[in-house]
Amino acid sequence: MARGKLRIYLGAAPGVGKTYAMLSEAHRRVERGTDCVVGFVEHHNRPRTEVMLHGLEQIPRRELEYRGSVFTEMDVDAVLARHPQVALVDELPHTNIPGSRNTKRWQDVEELLAAGIDVISTVNIQHLESLGDVVESITGVRQQETVPDEVVRRADQIELVDMSPPALRRRMAHGNIYQSDRVDAALSNYFRPGNLTALRELALLWVADRVDEYLTEYRRDHQVSKIWGSRERIVVGLTGGPEGRTLIRRAARLAEKGAGGEVMAVHIARSDGLASASPGELAQQRTHVEDLGGTFHHVVGDDVSTGLLEFARGVNATQIVLGVSRRRDWQYVFGPGVGATVARESGPDLDVHLITHGEAGKGRGLPAARGARLGGPRTVWGWLVGLLGPALLTALLTGVAPEVGLANDMLLFLALTVAAALLGGLLPALASAAVGSLLLNWFFTPPVHALTIADPKNIVAIAIFVGVAVSVASVVDLAARRTHQAARLRAESEILSFLAGSVLRGETSVEALLERVRETFGMESVALLERESEVVPWTCAGHVGGGGPVARPEDADVDMPVGDHMSLALSGRVLPASDRRVLAAFAAQAVVVLDRRRLQHEAAQAKELAEGNRIRTALLAAVSHDLRTPLAGIKASVSSLRSEDVEWSDEDRAELLEAIEDGADRLDLLVGNLLDMSRLQTGTVSPLIREIDVDEVVPMALGGVPEDSVELDIPETLPMVYVDKGLLERSVANLVENAVKYSPVGTPVLVSASAIADRVEVRVIDRGPGVPDEAKESIFEPFQRYGDAPRGAGVGLGLAVARGFAEAMGGTLDAEDTPGGGLTMVLGVRVAPAQQPEQSDLSVTA
Repeated sequence: MARGKLRIYLGAAPGVGKTYAMLSEAHRRVERGTDCVVGFVEHHNRPRTEVMLHGLEQIPRRELEYRGSVFTEMDVDAVLARHPQVALVDELPHTNIPGSRNTKRWQDVEELLAAGIDVISTVNIQHLESLGDVVESITGVRQQETVPDEVVRRADQIELVDMSPPALRRRMAHGNIYQSDRVDAALSNYFRPGNLTALRELALLWVADRVDEYLTEYRRDHQVSKIWGSRERIVVGLTGGPEGRTLIRRAARLAEKGAGGEVMAVHIARSDGLASASPGELAQQRTHVEDLGGTFHHVVGDDVSTGLLEFARGVNATQIVLGVSRRRDWQYVFGPGVGATVARESGPDLDVHLITHGEAGKGRGLPAARGARLGGPRTVWGWLVGLLGPALLTALLTGVAPEVGLANDMLLFLALTVAAALLGGLLPALASAAVGSLLLNWFFTPPVHALTIADPKNIVAIAIFVGVAVSVASVVDLAARRTHQAARLRAESEILSFLAGSVLRGETSVEALLERVRETFGMESVALLERESEVVPWTCAGHVGGGGPVARPEDADVDMPVGDHMSLALSGRVLPASDRRVLAAFAAQAVVVLDRRRLQHEAAQAKELAEGNRIRTALLAAVSHDLRTPLAGIKASVSSLRSEDVEWSDEDRAELLEAIEDGADRLDLLVGNLLDMSRLQTGTVSPLIREIDVDEVVPMALGGVPEDSVELDIPETLPMVYVDKGLLERSVANLVENAVKYSPVGTPVLVSASAIADRVEVRVIDRGPGVPDEAKESIFEPFQRYGDAPRGAGVGLGLAVARGFAEAMGGTLDAEDTPGGGLTMVLGVRVAPAQQPEQSDLSVTA
């Protein structure tokens, strides 16, 4: 059965019209005869959205009872049994009520897709898991319901439902999103213009990146080499010279002129003799481009111009930024240079910027061709000079200057041999020496037009000519080979230096390293394969590039084994043997990175075990002392009451009974905190979130303290909060008991509450000694007591339990200084969805 298709309406903020757009699409499909049903859609009392549900078949929801309340969720079994062509499922990141088929609604959607049902759903940008921290920094609200980015990225269609911040605020003011009594609070908090603009930018950029992925896949699958300027991508060619930072800054300014511009700096490490680059300067330029939001790439290429153009076309770049050549005027006789070549061969779809800089024309040593490996064009010219040059020189000497003399004739032929050696190497030079010696003998050595030599001196001269020619050719060829070897080693050392730099920087991403391998060697895909033994199939530990990873190393174009059970497999082309040394270094580094990642995971597990051991040790200490102290007091009081040797008065009996009651209360509190901490450590706290009033819970939390030790300031106008009643009560009780413990005698603790933005803050204010800033976090750790608290004051779990319960409900607990001295505990909890727009919209994607 074919998998169903997923279509997602993505919005920047609540109220932009995602649910409305989804229902409109459903009506269009129904009119076309498509079998479309509503699996789950929440209209949130919005009249226009509710009207759109009319005329659509709705699958009855499943009712679930949880802790005495009844909730409704999508009935996955009913939708699967109905098996429509298309199902509408709103609020993809929604968390299902405990007892549901799946924990998250997107998991329900995966089941529908696997059954061949097409699904249309909605998501707000703030619900994407990777953007949680960014959204919190913008809005101050931490998203509790999220969906993995990969789930949304796998969607077959993603449609952005966009609306400008002023238009969305007008829709809010007209009452189209919330009721009138909630509009003012929403407009002044979550729906501020700055918040909406930032969220809109996030949504636009995220969708643009997704579209860019689609475009890259399409170009790769259809082998499109022509540049499509759908987005400004600026490639900066760096030589490692001092002008690099100037080029990077100019490229960054060009990128800023176009929305979504991207800067990609690339250094082509030539294997054919390009002047070496400074590793230190390249490292600084890499840092510079990354600070400006760009990326740095290191590529090996036999020709800089060709490598730069291939890289630019491969990343679909629209512009190339190069610096004006640093060569002097006389050095242009060896060629037009990289800038002119790139500009000439870039074509009409790729703009080339030549940037002037302070280093232009100051020189950069010998031209690249002097130390280059003998390539194809030079070899051809060497053979032409070596074979045709002596013939042309003979015709010139016999026809124009026949009386030059044998010595000068030999020098001219020797010059041709040297030229052939410089251009073509050893073989063209030897051919030139052989042809030249024959022509000298035939045309210029008496008797002419004969291969005999009458004068023995001429025999010696020709022999010396041949020897010198062969010697010069051998030296030139050897120098060219050594230069090529040195250049290749230099290119390898540059790559290895960057590889070592990644080790020092602590880069632990296997995929990033494999991507660098793919770029460096120009491969289509790279995979890191591993297996436990020779009889176990290979598994993929990391993969980058197009297509899926190869199943075995033997299936790849290049196989670089690392040990007995790991291999680096490259697909795209066959590498020469000279490149395998560098590839081996990459493979070894990939194994190191993989091992480091696994060691970090094991270290994290070991840290958790160590933390558990520390807590168990502290628990034993608490049991051995703090629990025994009230037990000893209870036992002493009971023994005294049972003693028949002493006649106790009524006052004495009442005092002893009071001591027994106090000790039992202390034991009950200590044991309760220990059990609560155990639940938090094992993750077994399952809060029942519902709407309650703060003024109903806080007074119930004051039962364990004297009546005159606390003052309450809880307004009745506070909105309802979305919490677990029992957990909130225990959190407030622990905070109040801690505050009373450290407050001066006769100074009551103030417990107040107020509504701020999307939450309600409960503040427990004492006038005690306070806590310095550096210790404000440590007081929330288990078994920690600040300062000179007496041993009998508790085991140091009250604040840890309070914060644990607060976070389990989706709230926060922080410590602040009390103005004038003391400590204020701030407990922030979410406002109920029906009461406050900000938190309501965290789970509403309409």
